[in-house]
Amino acid sequence: MNTKLFSNLPLEKAMLDNLEQMGYTEMTAIQEQSLPLTLAGEDVIAQAKTGSGKTAAFGLGMLHKLDVKKWKIQGLIMCPTRELADQVANELRKLARFKHNIKILTLCGGMPLTPQRISLEHGAHIIVGTPGRIQDHIGKDTLDLSHVHTLILDEADRMLDMGFLDDIKQIISHMPANRQTMLFSATYPDEIGFLSKTIMKNPKRVSVEAGEAKPDINANFYKTTVNEKEGDLLRLLLHHQADSTIIFCNMKVTCDEVSDYLNDMGLYALALHGDLEQRERTEVLALFSNGSASILVATDVAARGLDIKDLDLVINYDVPTQSEVYVHRIGRTGRAGKSGIAETLYTAREASKIEEIEAEIGEGVNYGYLDKLKHNDLYTPKYITLKIDGGKKDKLRPGDIVGAITSSKQIKGDEIGNINVTAMRSYVAVERDKAETAYKLIRDGKMKNRKFRVHLLD
Repeated sequence: MNTKLFSNLPLEKAMLDNLEQMGYTEMTAIQEQSLPLTLAGEDVIAQAKTGSGKTAAFGLGMLHKLDVKKWKIQGLIMCPTRELADQVANELRKLARFKHNIKILTLCGGMPLTPQRISLEHGAHIIVGTPGRIQDHIGKDTLDLSHVHTLILDEADRMLDMGFLDDIKQIISHMPANRQTMLFSATYPDEIGFLSKTIMKNPKRVSVEAGEAKPDINANFYKTTVNEKEGDLLRLLLHHQADSTIIFCNMKVTCDEVSDYLNDMGLYALALHGDLEQRERTEVLALFSNGSASILVATDVAARGLDIKDLDLVINYDVPTQSEVYVHRIGRTGRAGKSGIAETLYTAREASKIEEIEAEIGEGVNYGYLDKLKHNDLYTPKYITLKIDGGKKDKLRPGDIVGAITSSKQIKGDEIGNINVTAMRSYVAVERDKAETAYKLIRDGKMKNRKFRVHLLD
């Protein structure tokens, strides 16, 4: 008997049929370990990384015991960032298609409170959100959690890193004590253990770390000095000329300094950290994910929850303070059977941290030599992004944008890259030599029988 099949779980037929339509037949490792416990009503602590199938691991259990006829909030999922909350909510909506009228709301910062309050007044079954905004609604008496039977803390370690512990405890104090609680985390610092003792009942702990196939990552360490560090980073970037690179820094100020330096040197780099406003963050992620900027300089907290496919290169500009964070950083490349590259710069003062990393990964590390790297020319991203001052609230769809750009036949469909339509704005990537033409076509043309302002982001 194949124990990995979803059909072996005590799920209703409509849910199983929906899973089959989504292409879900066999469970991932974390699903196989956690779902039987979840469906049995147990509290669960699961150590699992982004991309392991964890949303289905906790989402199916929540949906399984949801009473659709009861217009009360029955499930709450807390996430560290808006991007992760949106990602989880979208996946949950797909999983919930087996049953009509399941309402899932996202409550995140960076968005107006009033529309969220109005949506809550109309009722909901499941809330996915960030602790700060959830706390805001509780404080304004617009969110009732007294009927929650399932609580999920997704990427709990990052929420603790971001200082959300007090918010989380406050939020939980508004829920029934007899709820089911599931905690998902990529790492397992001591703080997770302390938290679980205060909010969970005899939790079962599962982990897929040991059973995961080792990703194909070529990882190297290069010794540098404080004065030579920026130049050595440039040397690494010019050597690899990767289409997509994340550079990790330990502090926000370093992110700004490094991105400014790289842009001054003629590369296309963007900084991502907690000081950005939500609008700026959305724009940065749109530019990086659609290939208009090849380099993202980020802190660990800011980068958590990002689902960036086909990441070619990870560079640790700063060695992380925890060795397990190093493993998580480099695990963003070399996914889905593809090979990846991870490079780390370290100074003499950071040498002891390299020894801790060796102990964490259980093997020796590779030491590279910067003077042996080939020094290539500057490289330019394939795309330029156009920002359109219109989005879902204007009924704009990706098809409308493609139609506006291709209708004159000056630009072909395969010369258009990713399109990201948000509530108020839309971002479309166009090949660099066609961007000016696309800009004029949108500026001078119409979509949905009206004109929209457009900007070239370069």
